[in-house]
Amino acid sequence: MTHPCLLCGACCATYRVAFHWMETDAGGGIVPAALTEHLDPHRVNMHGTNAYEPRCRSLVGEVGKAAHCGVYEVRPSPCHDLQPAWENGTPSPQCDKARIRHGMPPLTPADFTSAAATTTATPPTAALL
Repeated sequence: MTHPCLLCGACCATYRVAFHWMETDAGGGIVPAALTEHLDPHRVNMHGTNAYEPRCRSLVGEVGKAAHCGVYEVRPSPCHDLQPAWENGTPSPQCDKARIRHGMPPLTPADFTSAAATTTATPPTAALL
């Protein structure tokens, strides 16, 4: 079974992904500054997420069908911090809200029981804030 995040992408198309500019490569971090937009004197956001209908331009694929982070290895802290609901045995209101916004039901513990039985890979997940 495919990890639920690889069929989703809703968080990347729901939240503004804002973080301190020091996380960018221009500040010594790993997030390519070219993938960000200026937000305020201390923060940047992932390109495309500071919009009325946010969608990170690093999201590859179609939300709810097949989607993944195109910059997973260098994603910012908000993307690291957002956990899929029930992946680690705990709910995630942010995940639930994003999925509902895009017409998908919230994840359940069974979504990860099934995924764990067939794969051990840690999939790309995406953004928030």
